[in-house]
Amino acid sequence: MSLFLFYNTFKIWDDFILYIKAMKTFIRKIALIIIASIVYTSCISSQGVAFKEKPGNAYQDDVKNIINHSAWDKLLKNHVRDNGLVDYKGFQSDSEALNAYVEFLSNNAPKKSWPFEEQLAYFINLYNANTIKLIVDHYPVEGIKEVDATISPFLKSFIFIGDKKFSLADIEKGILQKMNEPRMHFAINCASISCPKLLKEAYTAENVDELMEKAAREFINSDKNEISESRAKVSEIFKWYKNDFLVDASSIIEYINRYAEKKINSNVDLSYITYNWNLNDTN
Repeated sequence: MSLFLFYNTFKIWDDFILYIKAMKTFIRKIALIIIASIVYTSCISSQGVAFKEKPGNAYQDDVKNIINHSAWDKLLKNHVRDNGLVDYKGFQSDSEALNAYVEFLSNNAPKKSWPFEEQLAYFINLYNANTIKLIVDHYPVEGIKEVDATISPFLKSFIFIGDKKFSLADIEKGILQKMNEPRMHFAINCASISCPKLLKEAYTAENVDELMEKAAREFINSDKNEISESRAKVSEIFKWYKNDFLVDASSIIEYINRYAEKKINSNVDLSYITYNWNLNDTN
């Protein structure tokens, strides 16, 4: 009897120790999530950089380019495939031109006088070019999340606009999202398989509306989403940035149906495809 009691007491104690260890692991994970969330939301800033909100739904027909993005356009045509995959080795060999373009953007900070279209094209190109630079500077990597950063590569402050330093999160959340143009989510590329593809053309004031429309249509009808009349398994982009898309649509399905070749019935439940953060590399 005493042996039986000893065994059960030992087993209860052993189970208790395992429980405590599991709770410590759980609490540590929750703490890291909370810390990351606080840092992520608190550090995002536009630092007074000039940008405008979308002026209603109208884009100017007669807007003219102020900034010349031809250097970026050439790099994209040379090192991006039609399917959106990126030749990072090619960008590495062209790093001098890439760095020169990034420096050019830094030295030509947006002005309040610039039209909305010019500012929007600037920030889209700024995000995409610096994302490529981030990968090239750490290549080879299997994905952007492997890039060395304290918490997240998206919080790494390495982007210069004038003498001010920004992170990718600053550009996306501190500026682009505040410009109230949800199609920008299809224009910026986070160097990952599940991202909207990087187009082989630089955004400019004159083409930004047309190119975003193209990017939205191509992404929604691509294999990044599984769409039919009775099925809506879509990219997590539509979950993460739901409120952005609902600015000018009553539902995510309504927004998607504006571009979808196969229209989704309005009563279909949305589900989401797990994001693939592997590098969108040709090599």
